[in-house]
Amino acid sequence: MVPLSVLDLSPIVEGGDAGQSLRNSLDLARHVERLGYRRFWMAEHHNLPGIASAATAVALAHVASGTSTIRLGAGGIMLPNHAPLIIAEQFGTLAALHPGRIELGLGRAPGSDQLTLRAMRRNLFADETQFPQDVVELMAYFAEPEPGQRLQAVPGAGLEVPIWILGSSLFGAQLAAILGLPFAFASHFAPAMMMQAITIYHQRFQPSAQLAEPYVMLGVVVVAAETDEEARFLFSSLQQSTLNNRLGRPGRVPPPVKDFDKRLDPQAIAILADNQSQAIVGSSDTVRRGLAAFIGRTQANELMITANIFDHNKRKRSFEIVAEIAGLCAAAPPG
Repeated sequence: MVPLSVLDLSPIVEGGDAGQSLRNSLDLARHVERLGYRRFWMAEHHNLPGIASAATAVALAHVASGTSTIRLGAGGIMLPNHAPLIIAEQFGTLAALHPGRIELGLGRAPGSDQLTLRAMRRNLFADETQFPQDVVELMAYFAEPEPGQRLQAVPGAGLEVPIWILGSSLFGAQLAAILGLPFAFASHFAPAMMMQAITIYHQRFQPSAQLAEPYVMLGVVVVAAETDEEARFLFSSLQQSTLNNRLGRPGRVPPPVKDFDKRLDPQAIAILADNQSQAIVGSSDTVRRGLAAFIGRTQANELMITANIFDHNKRKRSFEIVAEIAGLCAAAPPG
């Protein structure tokens, strides 16, 4: 088993609200910290009624204040939405308050729909094609200032916040390899190019000051419960959310539905097959076999587990079961 981390989307469930979701995120972070998970990342999404982590740096500050050892980061910040200097200041502030615990995953997608993108990007000339330059600029803000350097991130300069490149296609793999950065692939929702992206990253990796050898972390949905039947029941909340988002009717995370798979039409089956083909759902034995097969097939260095489960206590139990299976590995992190 490889080291395990957590990706939290701070799900807003039907009947709940954003405040409760963010309090649940802190409770989950404390829980997985005690269990021995390595990282706890939160994701930037906008205009989605079922996700509370849009102001990702603020949400991470909330979690950081209530935890003590687990590494915290963004999985990720969608950099084309922001000026690199602002992100350097935000994560520099977090790093100044919580030394050695903050890291930053960067993606180039908008994290929402085109209408929301236009609302966020007042500079309409900014787009994802500038992503590589923006990453390099952001990395420079975290470096030690040069003599006479007039523009600095304060806080941020000299803090060397570790950078990761996120991707759901081959672009992120190539950029991470060229810059010598760790690579996190979004196989938890876009697995189609996973194996090809891993191969390209390994083939083209160039060592850097941050990282001497390639390091791949893969996102994977894992829903674990006492029985296979219960796990499939809990998983149906994510299945419903996925379909709702893909079909243009986003909402809060719905409660689970019994025998949901039997209700699916061909279009829904195709959408879920494309989105969740790597999901591991079941009892402890089923999840153990699934994780072993996934790691054996991908040779991942680390897995980032995500599980949007309607019931918060069931969600915590799912991460407990996975931790029991993993034996709480504690290999040294990259960089």
